[in-house]
Amino acid sequence: MYALVEIKGKQYKAEEGAKITVDLLGCEAGSTYEIDKVLAIVKEDGAVFGTPYINGATVTATVGEVSKGEKIKVYKFHRRKGYRRTQGHREQYQEITISSIKG
Repeated sequence: MYALVEIKGKQYKAEEGAKITVDLLGCEAGSTYEIDKVLAIVKEDGAVFGTPYINGATVTATVGEVSKGEKIKVYKFHRRKGYRRTQGHREQYQEITISSIKG
């Protein structure tokens, strides 16, 4: 059994016990996070799809540690003008572990 959920505008496949890396949630590590934007629940005997979300369905997850992604370099220049700018950026991510799927 798995569920398709929406977290901060992105869709993820959530199975019980699975670890998912999502955008920074702003929650403390070890706390629980409840996701109520469930798009679909797929079981062995069939699937239930929401329009766009399933009413009353929730996915509970345990929040893990914060990590950073790979560094992205942004380089700007104007030819023949001597204008060169370099900027770096690292996105922050948080790992969650799916505890239960109800719906």
